[in-house]
Amino acid sequence: MADWWFGIRAKSALALLLLCLVALVPVAAIGLQVFQNLREHFAEAWARNFTELHGERIAGPLSREVALARHLAGSLTLRDWLRHEDDDLRRRQASIEAESYRRDFIGHSWFIASRASRAYYYRDDDTPDSLAPRYHLDPQKPEDAWFFATLDNPSPLNINPNPDRWLKQVMVWINVVIQDGGERLGVAGTGVDLTTFVSSFLHTAEPGVTPLIIDRNGAIQAHPDSRRIAWASGATGNARPDETLFGQLTGPDDAAHLGATMRLASASPGKVEVTPATLDGRRQLLALTWLEPLQWYLVTAVDLDDARLFEDAWVRTALVAFGLVLLAVLALFVLSVDRLLLRPLRGLHRSAMALASGRFDVDLPAAGQDELGDLNRAFSHMARQLANHTHELEEQVRCRTAELFEANTAMAAAQKKLGDSIQYASLIQRALLPDRELTTLLGEHHLVLWRPRDVVGGDFYLFRAEGERYLLGIVDCAGHGVPGALMTMLARAAFDDAMNRHGLDRPATLLQQADATLRRMLDQARLPRAIATSTDAALVHIDRTARSLRYAGAKIDLYWSDGEEVHRLPAQRRSLCDRKPANYVEKEIPLRSGITYTLVTDGYLDQAGGELGFGFGDTRFCDLLRCVARLPLSRQAAALDEAFEDWRRGLPQRDDITLLSFRLD
Repeated sequence: MADWWFGIRAKSALALLLLCLVALVPVAAIGLQVFQNLREHFAEAWARNFTELHGERIAGPLSREVALARHLAGSLTLRDWLRHEDDDLRRRQASIEAESYRRDFIGHSWFIASRASRAYYYRDDDTPDSLAPRYHLDPQKPEDAWFFATLDNPSPLNINPNPDRWLKQVMVWINVVIQDGGERLGVAGTGVDLTTFVSSFLHTAEPGVTPLIIDRNGAIQAHPDSRRIAWASGATGNARPDETLFGQLTGPDDAAHLGATMRLASASPGKVEVTPATLDGRRQLLALTWLEPLQWYLVTAVDLDDARLFEDAWVRTALVAFGLVLLAVLALFVLSVDRLLLRPLRGLHRSAMALASGRFDVDLPAAGQDELGDLNRAFSHMARQLANHTHELEEQVRCRTAELFEANTAMAAAQKKLGDSIQYASLIQRALLPDRELTTLLGEHHLVLWRPRDVVGGDFYLFRAEGERYLLGIVDCAGHGVPGALMTMLARAAFDDAMNRHGLDRPATLLQQADATLRRMLDQARLPRAIATSTDAALVHIDRTARSLRYAGAKIDLYWSDGEEVHRLPAQRRSLCDRKPANYVEKEIPLRSGITYTLVTDGYLDQAGGELGFGFGDTRFCDLLRCVARLPLSRQAAALDEAFEDWRRGLPQRDDITLLSFRLD
């Protein structure tokens, strides 16, 4: 007996030890993968924040300089003088005009270059207050190529870095073409010392991080290694391959990925896009943001192998803690197996031996109060009950059959009463909907599709009018059937209370008030947390006198279409009674004639159907609105309902559906 028990315990401990050792292999692999994913995640987040911060620091002041330079180039006084360059009166007026801009430029300087005379005028704090030419531009001189390239460039704005290698200074010259009636009279602008802004970005002390600036063609405009900069690319538009970021990529698809990422970044100025690439022979993350005023990209390259994203001490501490926790778990598991499994097995062994000997009429000792002890007692009870079990079973079957018949009869009666009650509840719910008010005030200028999934549902719609001001809305309560219908009673009371308190003209305030009222109601009811109480809603206030529409929504968007395009005002992404309260905001647009405005719950958009059983979807819904926008509202209702049924193809309706459209001419 002792040998048997010891063998089980030893084998259990050995099996547990082997299991832990085997489990360590995938756990270690998973841990390494998680650690690598964390490194990539933190590297991407760091690169995004670093790039976005310095992009704002560089683009902010230069945006201001570009705007001032554009105003200077567009001056009527300046254009008039360039057409009569020898006129002293116009010269003095132009000097006064340019001097007013100089005080606002960061570098306190300006320049003007005339196309007719090729004279170059320049003024800063160290030059006398006069409008005498400093020198004349020569097309044969390389240093003057910027002027003629700017005039030949179709773009009216050219931004060109001009480094001074002896002074270790990087100047950015903002060149704006002076145009009058389509004729290019010259170039005006200013110089900005970019050294401070670029240095703060380029000279980072973080290991494994390489900041750089490129233009829209990938030519490098700023780099920690000045040998890689395409100095003249801003004016000529040309750069050697080794002076472009594309030329330094070695991955097979890196250039295509970089080009796609640059297009995404330029489409959303200020937003940071990230792409992996092989730069200088090492796999790195490239974070890009588009500087719209400069027409440049700010790029941060992060080498995951060199970047210090985690402290070594923290990693070592985490590994030691993991090892200690693992040892503690193993020890506790071994003790638990011995106490909870091996000891009760001895009692179970004695019970089994007693039953094997045929002693069904004796009470076997219980091993304890757990499941194994119950099993011992069940063995003894089974022996005593086996003889008369068949008779008792047949008697129980007869009794249970009679009980089931009575239960079925009672259930049928209860089901009929329940069905009658639900039908009556449906009449009450339908009576609470504002169909008569909508028909009276809007008539043929509105349509409503209200289709509960069951007899009653959790959707309803609102309408209230005060003179020429209307408030329309739809509400989608959590749940279906009777629970959803009960939630609509609470929600309707909350919205009525909100309208009585605050009027109709502030939809966002009404959503906030209804949210607070519903939360108080549900807190007093003390509902279990598992019950869903969230409520989606959208409210639209219309002022026909002011021709304005004010909207606020909680997860229900507002669509409108004129038959050519479909627009949408997005709602707040939190429902009423969500875990965290939301601050709802209003959006106001002009009320236009001939436009169909639509509110719809997610029951329409999420309905499964089609060939593959997918949801109807927002894109398909927008296309449908565009097709029916110019139809009368009655025909729109039929078209929307027919499209829904065609998509559903006999599948059950997934959710309650409410769609409200209106058009005010």
